[in-house]
Amino acid sequence: MRSTLSTLMLTAAMAATGLTNAAETDQPVMVELKRLSMDTALTIAKTAIDTCRQQGVQVSVTVVDRGGHPQVVLRDVLAMDLSLEVSYRKAYTAMTFASNTSALEDRFTGPFSVGKVEKVLLSAGGVPIQASGETIGGVGVSGAPSGETDENCAQAGVDAVEMDLEMASF
Repeated sequence: MRSTLSTLMLTAAMAATGLTNAAETDQPVMVELKRLSMDTALTIAKTAIDTCRQQGVQVSVTVVDRGGHPQVVLRDVLAMDLSLEVSYRKAYTAMTFASNTSALEDRFTGPFSVGKVEKVLLSAGGVPIQASGETIGGVGVSGAPSGETDENCAQAGVDAVEMDLEMASF
């Protein structure tokens, strides 16, 4: 009796929330995700390195995929070791917030804000990678004397593949 009552209550709750009709909704069974190819990610990173080199600066660059996982990591010969971790965190933050990290610098200032989350770094130098309005990754640059220079190099990397990303979206 108790089992039957529990089953009836569960069925009623599912019906009230619409879970019994899940198969009849417009939700797809699978979802297609756009991902950067390794060659595209490498082009972004290499262009960022080259752009900073033209300014006499050696940096580290990390390109992350849509899940925040490193896809390409490059460190120029004289870039500090610390710049590897910083470039990753900038790329992760840009991807997560779908925003240049410079735009986030003053956004989270409270002692318990999201800016205190382990991988998040609210410092200029991170740029999201987008295709058709969808964030598919992020690039972070670290090692230049200013975050503005880091971000300009990161943006140059994204700009180098922007047309290819938009064309591939069709």
